[in-house]
Amino acid sequence: MLSGGTEDRPELQKALRLVRQTGAELLISKLDRLSRKVAFIAALMDDPKVRLRVAQMPHADKFQLHIYAALAEQERDFISARTKAALQMAKERHSAARITDPTYSKRIGGLRDRTMKRNAAIQARAGEDARKAMRVIGPLREAGKSLSEVAAVLNEMPFPTARGGQWTAKQVSRILERVAEERA
Repeated sequence: MLSGGTEDRPELQKALRLVRQTGAELLISKLDRLSRKVAFIAALMDDPKVRLRVAQMPHADKFQLHIYAALAEQERDFISARTKAALQMAKERHSAARITDPTYSKRIGGLRDRTMKRNAAIQARAGEDARKAMRVIGPLREAGKSLSEVAAVLNEMPFPTARGGQWTAKQVSRILERVAEERA
């Protein structure tokens, strides 16, 4: 997930291109999900090819949107300050703990070794499950079955999904993608 603090988001850029090409309206749930920068929001409101509507406040005019954009930008600054302060406090606690106990080795931030090992185990199991599923999916796809048809066959079999749910076309697609990535 990308932050509302940056405009360099591929899906946002794709949506804006589509809006500009088709004349459609860009509907967003909340203004701060679009951006937390007044300048960016103001530029979109001034763009004659972009019509913007905020679901949370569908009748807001430009003036109100500018006010809410300014509040969103201020909140972004507050979030940044709180995060920096919390990190500084964690560093100070870490330093104090090392002074009293030289064997103290807790890491600050980032992924921990246990998390990395757990993630690797999850990925390995997912790969193994995908290879097992391919024993059924592969021949069905070679026979010309659609993703939905393959999902239906898997649901008829005693072949549960990784979480024990029903198969969907999207899940079959993801299995095919995972196996293709492993082979590449």
